[in-house]
Amino acid sequence: MVLKKEVSKTAILSLAIGAIIGWGAFVLPGDLFLKVGMFNSIIAIFIGAIIMIGIEKNYGYLLHKFPVAGGEFAFTYDAFGWKHSLICGWFLTLAYISVVPLNATALALVAKFIMPGMLEVGYLYTIAGSSIYLGELSVAIFILCLFAYLNIKGIKLASQFQKIMVILLVGIVLLFLSLVIARVGITNVNTMSFIDGQDISLSKILKILSIAPMLFVGFDCIPQVAEELNFEPKEASKLAVISILIGAIIYIILILFTSFGITKEEILNGKISWATGSTTEYFFGKIGITLLVIALISAIVAGINGFYMAASRLLFAMSRGKILPEYFGVVDKKYHTPKNSILFVLVVSLIAPWFGRSVLLWIVGSLSVGASMAYLYTSLSSYKLYKEEYGKVFLPSIFGSIAGIVFLILLLVPGLDSSLSMASIIIVVVWGLIGIFFYKFYDLKVMHYTKKELDELILKRVEDKSQF
Repeated sequence: MVLKKEVSKTAILSLAIGAIIGWGAFVLPGDLFLKVGMFNSIIAIFIGAIIMIGIEKNYGYLLHKFPVAGGEFAFTYDAFGWKHSLICGWFLTLAYISVVPLNATALALVAKFIMPGMLEVGYLYTIAGSSIYLGELSVAIFILCLFAYLNIKGIKLASQFQKIMVILLVGIVLLFLSLVIARVGITNVNTMSFIDGQDISLSKILKILSIAPMLFVGFDCIPQVAEELNFEPKEASKLAVISILIGAIIYIILILFTSFGITKEEILNGKISWATGSTTEYFFGKIGITLLVIALISAIVAGINGFYMAASRLLFAMSRGKILPEYFGVVDKKYHTPKNSILFVLVVSLIAPWFGRSVLLWIVGSLSVGASMAYLYTSLSSYKLYKEEYGKVFLPSIFGSIAGIVFLILLLVPGLDSSLSMASIIIVVVWGLIGIFFYKFYDLKVMHYTKKELDELILKRVEDKSQF
C-alpha cells in the first residue's frame, strides 16, 4: 500500500505552521499568558521553541533514514521493536486527534462571538459550568465532517486549502501589530501595566513551559506525510525549524498585541471574555474584528486540516505495520487516501463537542502528554540508532530525551502548578487502556510475521501492483 507523492515544500511548511498556530494563539494571551506575566510567558515560549528545535534535530536525522508514513512510530520500531512503537504511536495519535475537536469546539466559540445568542438554541444540558446547545454542536459537527470529506478527497486539495489559511493567518497578525505600534508605540500605558513591577517567576515560567508540547505540536506532523513528499526528506528538517520559529513569533506577537488594548487589572479581574478580541475592537472597530475572526478561523481550520492529515497517516502506518487492525490501512481506490483512518479520527473527534468549552483545557493536558511521549521516544531512538551507525553520541538525542522526561514530570507529578487536571488524567488513562487492548489482541497476530517482513512493511515503501 503506497500513498501518492504530491506534497510540495510550501504545502509542508503551511501544514506545520497551521498545525502549530491554532485557537490557543488567539485565546491564551488573555486566558493564560498575560495572567502569569508577559515576561514569564515570553521567556517560556522562547525556551520552548529552542527545546523544540533541539528535539527536531532528532526528527531530521531519523526522517532522512526512514522517509515513510508513521514518523515516530517507524523510528521507535527500528530502535526498540513493535511493542514500544505501539506505545509511542498510540499516544502520539491521542495528541493528534485531540487537536481536531479542540479547534472545532473553538470554532463554535468564534461563531458565538460573532453572532451572540444566535447559536444558543436547543439547550441540552450543562456540564462543568458550560451549557451545551444544539446550535453550537451543529457548527462543530459540520466542520468536523467537512474536513473529513476534504481529506478523503485528497491531500493535494487539503494542502492547497491549508496554504490559503496560513497566508491569511500570518498576514493579518503582522498587519495588526504593525498598525497598533505605529498608532500608540510600544511603551503605551496598557502594555506598561504588564511590565512595571513584574516578577520573573520560575514556577510560572515552568507552568507555561509544561504546555510547550501543545503549543508547538505540529512541526512533527511532517514525518507523518514523509511518504507523500515530492522533494528530498532532508529539506523537510529545515522547514520544520522554520515553522517552529514562525510559531513562536506569532505567539509572542499576539501576547504583545493583546497587551495594547487592555490593562493588567482587567485581565486579573476577569472582566474581559476575549482579550485579543477586545484589543482588536478597541483599535480597529468592527472591521478589525472581522479581520481577526478571519485570522482565527484560518488558524482553527488549518489546525483541523493539518491534524486530520497527520493522525490519519499515523494510523495508516500502524495498520500497514500490522500493529493496528487492517481497517485503518484501507486506502480509497479513487483518491489514494487512508479513508478509514480519516473516518476514525472523525468519529473520535465527534465526542468532544458534547462536553462544551470545559473540554478545551482537558484536551490541552492529554495532548501535551501524548506529544511528550513521542518526543521522548524519538530522541531515545535517535540516540540508539545514531550510536549504532556512527559509534558516537548524537547530542540532540541527549537534549531531546531530557526535555521529554522533564515535560512528562511537569505534567504527571501531582502537586505542581503544571500537573494534569483529573479530567485530563481520565482521558490519558482511558486511551492507554484501549492501547493495551490492541497490544493484547495483536500480540499473537504480530508474531505470525518475521522481523524481516515487519521491517519491509514499516520501514520501506511497499510497491503495490494495483497502484490503487
